[in-house]
Amino acid sequence: MKLVECVPNFSEGRRKDVIDEIKRAAELQEGAAVLDCHSNIDHNRMVLTIIGEGEAVKSAALSASGKAIELIDMRDHTGVHPRMGAVDVVPFVPLGETTMQDCIELSNKFGKEFAESFSVPVFLYGESARREERKKLANVRAGQFEQLCDLIGSDSAREPDYGPKRIHPTAGATAVGARRILIAYNVDLATKDLVIAKEIAKEIRQSDGGLPGVQALGLRLENRGIVQVSTNLTDYKRTPVASVFEAISALARELNVQVVDSEVIGLVPKSALPITDLDHLKLINFSKDKILENRIEQFETKSKMS
Repeated sequence: MKLVECVPNFSEGRRKDVIDEIKRAAELQEGAAVLDCHSNIDHNRMVLTIIGEGEAVKSAALSASGKAIELIDMRDHTGVHPRMGAVDVVPFVPLGETTMQDCIELSNKFGKEFAESFSVPVFLYGESARREERKKLANVRAGQFEQLCDLIGSDSAREPDYGPKRIHPTAGATAVGARRILIAYNVDLATKDLVIAKEIAKEIRQSDGGLPGVQALGLRLENRGIVQVSTNLTDYKRTPVASVFEAISALARELNVQVVDSEVIGLVPKSALPITDLDHLKLINFSKDKILENRIEQFETKSKMS
């Protein structure tokens, strides 16, 4: 079975009824399975992990996207995580025998159908990008929803790959692409000082001379009264989770700040997170069901039985 993982991010992390409806819309698609749903109040964001064969995964992501566009109004949206649309980013990830080219083609099919169905501008990013500068998601999302309201349609550099040359008034814009497995990993610090989180983020991210394959932001978590170093690990084999934790912990100690806990968003490959590291990393909300290979095995077993 040629499997694809899709990890759509939606701009809703506070209204449980909306989160549940978006998740349910994806679950209704036969041939695909929702393996994880994560949401956060301060980020005001939810992330689904969907796997299955390509067409089924595409259909599940489209169904969830339609529900999100129906229920989310970006004009009212606030949150600490960068965002530009109700359906903010939809990455397709090759698993097993599936190739990156398979996912590039799938992302284009999704992007075209999504734009035509919902009149939302789509920007291709990652391995699907048609412009070099759009390989990085941060470049695509620069300015976020508020600034893109003016830029799309007036700045040729912000012309979408699919859909109208204007932002959707309530759903914004969406990034769609193909990429390798990425690990979203956050470390929470026992301080309210956002400057500290931002300083640590700058020290560890690759773009400022830090760890290879690490993207990082410093964010304030108002609901918990602390700050967070939020990271994406784009090459976990070069820089594993433990290395990121150690780097953040060391920098925090230098600034007389303690690490409260850490968290993985979604699923992770077994090799990225050795079981011996779990207590040391102060991981919360983690179990064997967060291991990607375990969930794939469960999905394949269930598919063979049905």
